Amino acid sequence: MIEAVLTIDDISSKNTPAIVDYLGEKGISPLMFAWGEMVGYHYENAVYALKNGIIVGNHSFTHPKFSELTFEQCVNEIEKNEELLDRLYDDAGVERKYRPFRFPYGDKGGENKENLQKYLAEKGFDKLDDRRINFPFWKENGLDKDIDTLWSFDFCEYNIRKGSGFTADDVFKRINDPAPENGAPMLADGGFHIILLHAHDLTEELVPGYYKQFVDYLLDKGVQFVPPEFL
Repeated sequence: MIEAVLTIDDISSKNTPAIVDYLGEKGISPLMFAWGEMVGYHYENAVYALKNGIIVGNHSFTHPKFSELTFEQCVNEIEKNEELLDRLYDDAGVERKYRPFRFPYGDKGGENKENLQKYLAEKGFDKLDDRRINFPFWKENGLDKDIDTLWSFDFCEYNIRKGSGFTADDVFKRINDPAPENGAPMLADGGFHIILLHAHDLTEELVPGYYKQFVDYLLDKGVQFVPPEFL
């Protein structure tokens, strides 16, 4: 059996409500991460996600590479988005029980990594329960100790862009790759994954319903999606 927590980055978008509705129909409870600037463009769609039971975490305000920022700039990115998320939860009328954080691009801050992990711990950010991930690279890289939410499998569907040469077929190839260059094999029996998908309207324009195609494929392969839990 293969189990997975589905995480979705970069909300809010035009297609966020459609993604929420589809996952609700499938009985899948994802963990979404909000990009502050995008929430500003599609505020009500982020409210919609919260009202439909989605946990929304912090994905920074401007989505920078944290290794290119000073520690103070990193903290400002996080705290500016925290203020927005507090307001978002209030407007949705939903209690904010959990505060997970994900670094944009998985960039943990370079030389500021240790201080940022300490900051996240001291500020009470919640760590996604990753104790069932048994792929060697996870512990070898100390990911089991980090507070932020990384991933063990990335669809990479954000690469589907005009002229990129990357297509939906390449996503399916990644799913079936028994030895991916990055991350762990998606379909390895007995695996437990944190999966990364994105709420991108550009992807939607090129591959309508892309999220349905990829998630339905995993469901057909017997992957069981489990709700996010926190340590």
